Amino acid sequence: MLKVSNLALKFGTRTLFENVNIEFNEYNCYGIIGANGAGKSTFLKILSGEIESTKGEVIIGKGERISVLKQNHNEFDSYTVMETVLGGDEELYSIMKEKEAIYMKADFSMEDGIRAGELEARFEEKNGWQAESDAAIILAGLGITNDYFEKNMSELKDKDKVKVLLARALFGEPDILLLDEPTNGLDMTSKIWLEEFLINFKNTVLVISHDRHFLNKVCTHMVDIDYSKITLFVGNYDFWYKSSKLIQQQMLDSNKRKEEKIKELQDFIARFSANASKSKQATSRKKSLEKIVLDEIKPSSRKYPYINFEIDKKLNKEVIALEKINYSIDSKTIIKDLNLTLRKDDKIVLVGENEIAKTALLNIIAGVIKPDSGTIKIGSNVKISYFPKNHDSYFENDENMIEWLNKYSDNNEESFIRGFLGRMLFSKEETLKKVSVLSGGEKVRCMLSKMMLEKGNVLLLDEPTNHLDIESITSLNDGMTKYDSAIIFSTYDLELIESVSNRIIEIKEDGTYIDKQMSYEEYLEKFKS
Repeated sequence: MLKVSNLALKFGTRTLFENVNIEFNEYNCYGIIGANGAGKSTFLKILSGEIESTKGEVIIGKGERISVLKQNHNEFDSYTVMETVLGGDEELYSIMKEKEAIYMKADFSMEDGIRAGELEARFEEKNGWQAESDAAIILAGLGITNDYFEKNMSELKDKDKVKVLLARALFGEPDILLLDEPTNGLDMTSKIWLEEFLINFKNTVLVISHDRHFLNKVCTHMVDIDYSKITLFVGNYDFWYKSSKLIQQQMLDSNKRKEEKIKELQDFIARFSANASKSKQATSRKKSLEKIVLDEIKPSSRKYPYINFEIDKKLNKEVIALEKINYSIDSKTIIKDLNLTLRKDDKIVLVGENEIAKTALLNIIAGVIKPDSGTIKIGSNVKISYFPKNHDSYFENDENMIEWLNKYSDNNEESFIRGFLGRMLFSKEETLKKVSVLSGGEKVRCMLSKMMLEKGNVLLLDEPTNHLDIESITSLNDGMTKYDSAIIFSTYDLELIESVSNRIIEIKEDGTYIDKQMSYEEYLEKFKS
């Protein structure tokens, strides 16, 4: 059991949230949502005891263990992978190390024997003999094979460290599990495994994620941080999204009806307050007017950019055709004998773990790199607009945002560029920032602004959701769904894949590929079962 009572957090004069009273129960998974800066990660840190609240208390069931997903990838570099995971249950790991130290003693005393017996009893209670096997199952589910188990964490790549730290958090059936962005860096297979793990998890889970599919799949409740308060909703992310929009609209409609009634009463009072025969009615209406109170509608901290891809010219029948494309890097085949005919209504998603191949294919189609062999034919009226995964080279100069975006616009009036940037959530002051100092999310929104101004009739997007918050991802998803022309994109966002794509291409590790006109769900059933 985890409970917060009268919780509040303030930084100076700014209130993140106050008067929070929520009980989090077992068998439930709570998704923590809110705009960037709303206090999602801070709330989890209060629950874990890492930081203190301004007011109120956090109540945890007696003897219950909280497990937290660590964010410092280098924290356990001196430990092996297996030790790192086992250390997730601190008591069990401590027992194991103390036992090991006692049994290593050359002069084993009676006191050592008594202590060893106590440790063995507690070790048995905690199912210690099964610990390494349980850890191995979790690691395997996340894609870490047993040849990594005895390696030091310092030897692992960041993407594998992320998985080991997640395994550490999941290990040992914690009573309360706190996960901050657990799907970051996970491949599709690991993400699906994690979803199933959390669906079957019997204790309490609180999770922050920008992955809408993940939140829909695992969450039984949503915890919304907005309007300086925290509100609990029953249901998954989609249910919260519809409910919150409905509540907001109901309040607006209610206020509209009240305002109409107020005007009607005010008009009557103004007309008849001086009329002796109507004075009683006017007085009655004054009393009615005093009783009408408009609902307070605070501005939400959530902001959705306006993303809408228009086209100058509709595609002809001939769009893009690739024939016998081969591409290698350092003598390793990345793409092998690939044939692709892009049709004007295709929404192709590139899937699989071969990120180098997906990026290479998009670069080849965009003309950024040339294949080793094969032919590329591009239709006469095709206009490609490209979002590369690595777009840092676009932001290396000292231009401000207005000057930067102006290069890609037919309309060079500053008011137009400012207005465009405003719809992409850049304030008047922010538009004067140098593009070289923009954050990852700001650069993505700039690149999407550039694409919208280009009005291409073929969109190429290589992992465009990286660095975006959930509101911006939702807007991008809407923009791609409404786009009436051809798209080729890569992403690990399952919601984006399922709602946009109608054709799947997977490039395998050996460079061969699968190309199927079907939904991603059908693809998983037929080719990944």
